[in-house]
Amino acid sequence: MDTALLFFIPLAALVLDLLLGDPQRIFHPVQLLGKALDWEERTVRKFMGKNLKAAGILCLVVNVVVVFHVVNFLVDIPYLGWAIFLYFAYSGLALGQLLKEGKQISHLLDQNDLERARNRVGQLVSRDTDAMDENDMRKALAETLSENFNDGFIAPAFFLLLGGPALMWTYKMVSTMDSMWGYRNERFEQLGWAGAKGDDILAYIPARLSALFLAGGAWLVKRGKKGLAESIMADAAKMKSPNAGWPMATVAWLCSASMGGRTKYDGEFVEKPHLGPEQGVWDHKTLSLLLRLLMVSGIAGFLLMHVYFFLIRYAAF
Repeated sequence: MDTALLFFIPLAALVLDLLLGDPQRIFHPVQLLGKALDWEERTVRKFMGKNLKAAGILCLVVNVVVVFHVVNFLVDIPYLGWAIFLYFAYSGLALGQLLKEGKQISHLLDQNDLERARNRVGQLVSRDTDAMDENDMRKALAETLSENFNDGFIAPAFFLLLGGPALMWTYKMVSTMDSMWGYRNERFEQLGWAGAKGDDILAYIPARLSALFLAGGAWLVKRGKKGLAESIMADAAKMKSPNAGWPMATVAWLCSASMGGRTKYDGEFVEKPHLGPEQGVWDHKTLSLLLRLLMVSGIAGFLLMHVYFFLIRYAAF
């Protein structure tokens, strides 16, 4: 593909993502990945029910190989490859959708439309939302936006800019396996082990880049703070996930609002690690700051990674 196209197509994908959010009226590749994983789960439970951990590993390897080669084949189609490249790049980014969801739910909360807000928050998080008050919903929204800043944007952008749509969607395949199978319960503990570990490995560098970009973005929106590195690292280490705590802890400290604490899942309360300042509260002001921070940090981080990887690739030839 022409060098100029390789430079400008990722930028066009970012613009489309910010303007349109997730594809709504056209096919989204994640839908196909989800249907494939549903079929695979039924199949392996039928034929490999006593070896689910091995089945999960096999599914991971097969899915990664198939997705990588299929996407590579499609973007290499003569004359149409550039358009397919753009579509896969755009549909794999989710910053625009995160900002859209965050603004819409924040508006509902500002209008005191708590019932609709609970329904919308419930579509984004796995915790129980029925009894949430306004502050609980704002905190839950802030947590999922912060975590998905990496999972839904920085990590896929990192792999897109590193190796193109094929590598991006290889990561998205592993991430989707983790989101669908990566639960620590009786049903998925064995089957989802490989996907969860694979996601932990692939998201390791992007998660830390997310924290770095958020910290840099804070200075751009004039909310930068000195001396927070130790607090962020200490809080990030509290999380069971080796990656989720990095963007979450960074956001909590930059916005001076706490995350974690007592949270209800499937009718039972779970004490999640506390992140950020003890007394910080999520309100209209702090949530608005978060949305600005995600937008500025996301755009700046994308551009920095794009220029870096493009120069490395260009210098190599």
